[in-house]
Amino acid sequence: MNSHNSKTLSAPLNKTLWLQVVTIIIFAAITALTARITILLPFTPVPITLQTLAVVLSGLVLGSRNGALAQLTYLSLIAAGLPFDAQGLGPAAFWGPTAGYLICFVPAAFAAGWLAEYWASKRWGNFAAAMAGMLVIYLVGVSWLALMLGSWQKAWLGGVAPFILIDLAKAAVAAGAAESGKLLFLKEFSLWNNP
Repeated sequence: MNSHNSKTLSAPLNKTLWLQVVTIIIFAAITALTARITILLPFTPVPITLQTLAVVLSGLVLGSRNGALAQLTYLSLIAAGLPFDAQGLGPAAFWGPTAGYLICFVPAAFAAGWLAEYWASKRWGNFAAAMAGMLVIYLVGVSWLALMLGSWQKAWLGGVAPFILIDLAKAAVAAGAAESGKLLFLKEFSLWNNP
């Protein structure tokens, strides 16, 4: 293979890689922005945010690997000291009562993406995948909260019960928006490859 052929073969690969990096950064930014939309509740340390919508949407749109990488990027920015979590604490958020919810963003995006890929041909696939991602967030989030509060009952009442209907709605929105998001990024990719 001569050097001319390797350059022409690598050009589409480089564009694909850069598009993936850009979409990962976009979804990390979307998650950071949705953290700013916060409603504090007086009876629980867990706020209502749109972050979980962004988490499952990243998996549904970008797929399991890139969705998880978007959330890992988001968490890395917090760990590096940026106040991108819902309460603006920066790295201290990883030691607070909502840390379990945060650390689950990576596996939740992966689970939503993997299941959406697996159930791609099913009409209900994106909704079920989004709900599975939410379930992952709940499982670890409420476990950590129970540890912090010293009670499973308090953790259920403060970390799950008030959010079930809200998160069902978020899952529905994510499922409805997922295909449009995929089409948007595919369109951008085709424009980038064929200027």
